[in-house]
Amino acid sequence: MKTNLSGPVPRWIAALVVWAATTAIAAAAVPTVSRGPYLQSSTPTSIVIRWRTSVAGDSRVWFGSDAASLDQVVSDPVLVAEHAVKLTGLSPDRKYYYAVGNEASGRLAGGDERYFFLTHPPVGTQKDIRVWVVGDAGTATANQRAVRDAFEKYNGTNTLHAWLQLGDNAYNSGLDSEYQTAVFNVYTNELRQSVTWSTLGNHDTAQGTAYVDSYPYFNIFTFPTAGEAGGVPSGTEHYYSFDIGMVHFICLDSMTANRGVNGAMAIWLRSDLAVTTNRWIVAFWHHPPYTKGSHDSDTESELIAMRTNFLPILEAGGVDLVLSGHSHSYERSKLIQGHYGLSSKFVATNVVQVGSGRESNGAGAYRKPDGLGESPVASLGTVYAVAGSSGQTGGGSLNHPAMHYSANVLGSMVLDFRSNRLDAVFVRETGATNDWFTIVKDGTYPPRLANPVELPNGDRQFALLSRAFRTNIIEATADLGSPWTAIATNYPAEAVVTFTGPGGGPEGFRFYRARRP
Repeated sequence: MKTNLSGPVPRWIAALVVWAATTAIAAAAVPTVSRGPYLQSSTPTSIVIRWRTSVAGDSRVWFGSDAASLDQVVSDPVLVAEHAVKLTGLSPDRKYYYAVGNEASGRLAGGDERYFFLTHPPVGTQKDIRVWVVGDAGTATANQRAVRDAFEKYNGTNTLHAWLQLGDNAYNSGLDSEYQTAVFNVYTNELRQSVTWSTLGNHDTAQGTAYVDSYPYFNIFTFPTAGEAGGVPSGTEHYYSFDIGMVHFICLDSMTANRGVNGAMAIWLRSDLAVTTNRWIVAFWHHPPYTKGSHDSDTESELIAMRTNFLPILEAGGVDLVLSGHSHSYERSKLIQGHYGLSSKFVATNVVQVGSGRESNGAGAYRKPDGLGESPVASLGTVYAVAGSSGQTGGGSLNHPAMHYSANVLGSMVLDFRSNRLDAVFVRETGATNDWFTIVKDGTYPPRLANPVELPNGDRQFALLSRAFRTNIIEATADLGSPWTAIATNYPAEAVVTFTGPGGGPEGFRFYRARRP
């Protein structure tokens, strides 16, 4: 029997064709997660969860304190492939589990104990904090994976509160595809359980120096611009700050921002340091102020400018640790201060405390006043570390006189903050710990009044000894059994200020004290 192919298509065949086409379209429209999920911009009460899907759709996050019962939902109806959902109203210092997906398809990733996030402790909380630091990691090679594996073994089941990327996260040009290969395909475990904070490197901009937000980097990350994570609003993701409990972190852009001493970034930095009250301050950016590795801080403009223009600001503000990459080596300084010139000009008086900073086989931990200190700020000291060997090594003379230890080896850093103690360890790709040091802050060192002088009119003049950039309230009382009355507030631009308070006049004040608000 012959089939007539020229006549009308039977109704059942037409219906079958329509059904098949509809089924194919529906199947094609089911999204899959092609990136993430990953955690961004956390605070004590909020966090941003991001992920990418194969097709555009709405966004939905399920979360809760029990992985088996994600009883809270936040959704966004806007159809996107790049999803970013901010969860708010969270409890501080709390562990939550989560899943991501959309309304039609339900959960696409998460929903078990591998997917969780931690909200930050309230600012100033004396809680143990662990931070991981990688620099120039984005090679997508066995070297990078070995460094990651060594850290994961070292860390074990310990909580990782955050990890810092010191730039050059994805070689060679910071393309979105390179980020997928060198970051998202490598750090899957870290990205879905802890927040990563990054600074901009030269390979993240394909060597571009334009101060713009059009680099793929800025589409990938979400950083605080309005002070929502702590510190002063910067208005830009190029540089920003955030707090995790008792630690204040400052990220600077040494690649594209104005590096001038009176540029916008320097002005913001001064204001940010002026308001932080945290015990520890850590700053990080890409180009190191001191290095003799694969780059030379004596000859390269970005490195010179950051050393010359920004170190005086940071040291005056009491920074404890500065982290950078760029040089593909590991270099760690002594506890130093006041050196802003060429390496040949480094002198012994730039060293605040000699020794390795090691308690186990050295002269002991580096010791500093407690950040609220009586001592002049210039004597506090800072440790500078270059950790640019998380993906490759690059040689160099490695003989900068500021450094206590230098090595052309792969690795990453682990920072543990415990109340008045910071322990830093360099973990090699082999699992060995070639370098480590400790900073201990002694005592609470409250602000104090000194050098009282009684003036001819009966007023009393005092010097207020305090850490720079800290506001203090001067109070007085007639006798120790009476309430204290605030009589002055110092201007915190200097570590030592002199003020004149009323004496035995109508107020009848006889006792004075300084305190922090």
